[in-house]
Amino acid sequence: MDLASIADLSQTRLERTSAAREQALSASRRSIRASANAIRAVHRGDLDRAHALMEESRAALDAGAAAAREHHPDVYHAGFLQDAQKEYAEARLTEALVGGQDLPGPDELGVELAPYLNGMAETIGEGRRAVLDLLRRGDIGRAESLLATMEDFHDLLASMDFPDAMTRNLRRSTDAARAIIERTRGDLTMTAAQARVQDALERHAERLDRDA
Repeated sequence: MDLASIADLSQTRLERTSAAREQALSASRRSIRASANAIRAVHRGDLDRAHALMEESRAALDAGAAAAREHHPDVYHAGFLQDAQKEYAEARLTEALVGGQDLPGPDELGVELAPYLNGMAETIGEGRRAVLDLLRRGDIGRAESLLATMEDFHDLLASMDFPDAMTRNLRRSTDAARAIIERTRGDLTMTAAQARVQDALERHAERLDRDA
């Protein structure tokens, strides 16, 4: 094979790989954007909008995988499609966490395990947001239940003692989630204590009114 033929072959293959990369990268960006907007919709209680956005994210993920997986595995495993899978998993898990639903597994969502677990770690941060919303509404009981589920998430993640190369740095995400849980527990404890004091003051005031 002469140099001219090698050059032509290299140019053709690299152009195809570059085109696949651009398609997959664009699809991953669309998926991440849709997943982020879906999470915001879940927190607003706009579940119809959230579901539509999650389907949009899923479709973008499928398009990105189709552009790269079969003929360009180096593009598929470059990382950006896995980042999109993580965000998609986070959106689905946030909906389940906030809504008190059964959790979808990685196979059900069609995502790889490492992105799924990292998505679960980030869901803990979304759980904190939901807990704070509940505390503002005075729903301490539901906030306590949500915190307990967040702790269950963390316990599962902490048990995944495998190299970072396998888990995509899950240990770091798990450590960050632990800190979020501790802050959330502190907020919940303080709010519950304030509620008990307020309740005691109101009962005392009622007794004083009856005795007057």
